[in-house]
Amino acid sequence: MSAVSRVAIVGGGAAGTAAAILLAEGGVTVDVFEAKPDVSALGSGITLQGNALRIFDQLGIWEQVKEAGYGFDVLGLRTPGPEARILAEIPDQRTGGPEFPATVGMYRPDLARILVDRATEVGASVHFGTTVTGIAGDDDGVDITLSDGSTGRYGLVIGADGLHSRVRDLIGIEVGPQRTGMGIWRAFVNRPASVTHTELYYGGPCFIAGYCPTGEDTMYAYLVEKAEDRSGVTDEQAVEIMRNLSLAYHGPWDDFRADLSTASRVNYTWFTQHVVPDAWNRGRVVIIGEAAHSGPPTLAQGAAQAVEDAAVLAELLLAADVVDQGLWDAFHARRLPRAREVVEASVQLGTWLIEERRDADIPGLMGRIGALVSEPA
Repeated sequence: MSAVSRVAIVGGGAAGTAAAILLAEGGVTVDVFEAKPDVSALGSGITLQGNALRIFDQLGIWEQVKEAGYGFDVLGLRTPGPEARILAEIPDQRTGGPEFPATVGMYRPDLARILVDRATEVGASVHFGTTVTGIAGDDDGVDITLSDGSTGRYGLVIGADGLHSRVRDLIGIEVGPQRTGMGIWRAFVNRPASVTHTELYYGGPCFIAGYCPTGEDTMYAYLVEKAEDRSGVTDEQAVEIMRNLSLAYHGPWDDFRADLSTASRVNYTWFTQHVVPDAWNRGRVVIIGEAAHSGPPTLAQGAAQAVEDAAVLAELLLAADVVDQGLWDAFHARRLPRAREVVEASVQLGTWLIEERRDADIPGLMGRIGALVSEPA
């Protein structure tokens, strides 16, 4: 039997819904509380590596992800400038196993919808527009207060509420995301037939210019620059900034640069990094996903590491009879070193770019991470 019979999960992103699916399938009563009003608000584009796809198969959603996204097995590198010369087309490692593509690009709200629908299908209750405002735990359970004024008691609370986690603050963990010095512009545009996999341009006015196909006729493009305060930028200004930054990049960029508009959902975020270095739990409250660790998206491992956290936690909870220190020791032994190594590698790649070390062995670094994530979490 499970170590807990009733669990509250704060956060309805990849980590929270993955945990909800696995625990509900195991017979646990699960309530998910998500601050955003609906799944359409849950992010923009996403690149998913094989280890995430392996977990999605475990969750019973791989076929839907495959249909909604765009899979490929190659990573391309190009030069900036008018020629946009192809430097390399590198066969990408199928880290999830031979039955999955190396990478899938997709629209993040589509993934959110698939995850939420699956969580609901297996019996979890998902509450949008609601989050936690108070937590009080004891040896037997946790009492929570919600933003709608209601209260509840649970055997365990999982904080999967992202970078700026309220749960992390409420349980007194002070380690949080720190800026790395980079910011990223993202936009959705039409996919030219020539774009069949991710391609990266290193150099020019941006640290990285890249794009990823997300469907038969959609893709997202991104530009990584030195971090700026873009908080007051209007939608029209954001389009113009991204268009101007992209002028140094050609090849497929020429096909979709004119496509940029306010309909492209242009958005800007900073790169951050952190890893809570010791226990991710305080009693019967635990944080996972980006509440516990974050890294720049340079290795496309954010969602993958989040769902790995969820899968390992659910596995241990469903196999145990009690929530005790042995359970937490087992969880941290499996997740902390792995998350730390991925974050450090993501930051290392960003550091090389900031220092203009263009001769860095980027494919080699990605290969080392591929070897790490090929192993089950």
